[in-house]
Amino acid sequence: MVSDKLKIMFVLPSLRAGGAERVMSYIASHLDSSRFEAHLLIIGFEKDKVYDINDTVNVIYLNKARVSRSIVSIVKTLRKYKPDVVMSSISHVNTMMSIISPFFRKAKFIGREANVKSTRAQFSSKQVGIGSMLSNRSFKVLDAIICQSNDMLNDFKESMEIDESKFVVINNPITDNFTYTSKSPKKNNVPKYITVGTLHKRKGHERILKLLSKVNHQFHYTIIGNGNEKDTIEKLIKELGLSKAVTHVPYTKEVPEFLAVSDIFINGSFVEGFPNVLIESCAVGTPVIAFEAPGGINEIIIEGVNGHIVNTEDDYVEKLNELYANNYFDAKLVSDSVTSRYGKDIILAKYETLFTNLANGKPIK
Repeated sequence: MVSDKLKIMFVLPSLRAGGAERVMSYIASHLDSSRFEAHLLIIGFEKDKVYDINDTVNVIYLNKARVSRSIVSIVKTLRKYKPDVVMSSISHVNTMMSIISPFFRKAKFIGREANVKSTRAQFSSKQVGIGSMLSNRSFKVLDAIICQSNDMLNDFKESMEIDESKFVVINNPITDNFTYTSKSPKKNNVPKYITVGTLHKRKGHERILKLLSKVNHQFHYTIIGNGNEKDTIEKLIKELGLSKAVTHVPYTKEVPEFLAVSDIFINGSFVEGFPNVLIESCAVGTPVIAFEAPGGINEIIIEGVNGHIVNTEDDYVEKLNELYANNYFDAKLVSDSVTSRYGKDIILAKYETLFTNLANGKPIK
């Protein structure tokens, strides 16, 4: 018996810890199983898996160490399962799928972009080469391009000549476990600050540490994440005399718990794609202070309701001192400000509409 369900194939390099991996695997696991048949094609290895996948999803591991060496296996898998829609994320995987797509005329190919490319490039040590040129061309071949924020969409429009009808903005969903629970307003005598993210220069940990060394009160700052800037950050913590005030947690599955007991999420990023952790922090009732930067921050933060956006380090210090004296944020309002816009049912409905329209030859928005 032929199924009426749409077959959706999600393609990822791995199921290691990462924003794209978490969002894509979550979407695959939570599609309406009465209407969609979800397949998750993982180029890497099952041993690297850190995300739980629902039993309704067919997970295929290619057991390849590199995306560039997986093209034959990907083609064989697509021929076997014959998906109606193929969705990939992360630039080099999108590029690979654009090369493959002409051989599967009946399938529709979607690329989900993870970065504001022009600004992100300023923090990359890689030189522009054939890989970058292929990446730029790949977006013209794909049937649809998902941008996570309006900043990302506008960046594409300014930097590439692509049919605008291919673009759709779909924000990331608030995944399970990031929920508000009724509790007394946070009144820690020593405020607890937190940052969650890869230790990379674009995340701005160094400028956060420098401004924290200037505040007029005691605090405790937790950094969750790992990356190539770890040694630099640890050295700076010592130089600033903050060793007793800072805790580094390389990896934990208890991020919701850490966020919930914190007073303020402090974000130092120079650029984002669409920062999941900001909406997750707000979802549990913890407001955010962030620098003005491209990548959806100005869409997430509602000034004075769930956080503040500042322009300089001096402004940042002033705001932290002000909130130390009087943290006026209402945790329930902070949570409502994001769940009303990025709740999982809202975002999943947008993905399901996109898949259905694309597969049936209708406009995607």
